[in-house]
Amino acid sequence: MGLFFFAYRDFTGDADALLEQQGFGRAHHRVLYFVNLRPGMPVADLLDILKITKQSLARVLRQLIDNGYIEQKTGHTDRRQRLLYATDKGRAFFARLSATQASRIEAAIGILPPNSRKLITRFLVEMVEPADRSVLDRLSLTTDL
Repeated sequence: MGLFFFAYRDFTGDADALLEQQGFGRAHHRVLYFVNLRPGMPVADLLDILKITKQSLARVLRQLIDNGYIEQKTGHTDRRQRLLYATDKGRAFFARLSATQASRIEAAIGILPPNSRKLITRFLVEMVEPADRSVLDRLSLTTDL
């Protein structure tokens, strides 16, 4: 467990510094991550993935929308649905946040034996609650298996 602590601390550290410059935190990063991963994601899906309250998400979304990182559109078939899209600014910021994290992951996997990516992916999937694993498939997060 100690290794998880240090790995997570260092994995999030660079992104945290960039987020702080914008007055944001990790909740903002998580929202940006999933909205960039799935443009047009309904707010309801984001609530389900993040497992946070509507109130918490509303505060974070309002800041991201007000600062021009995300835009919210009405659903095409259901006008009550709110769909989320990253703006150009939101996509660029997300790319900056992800660059250091992706390079850290690639560097760590790069020194391991060739089949390690699949094993690491399997390990991480097994860490996720079984009831939530279908979400991983919907988000295409298990493609290395």
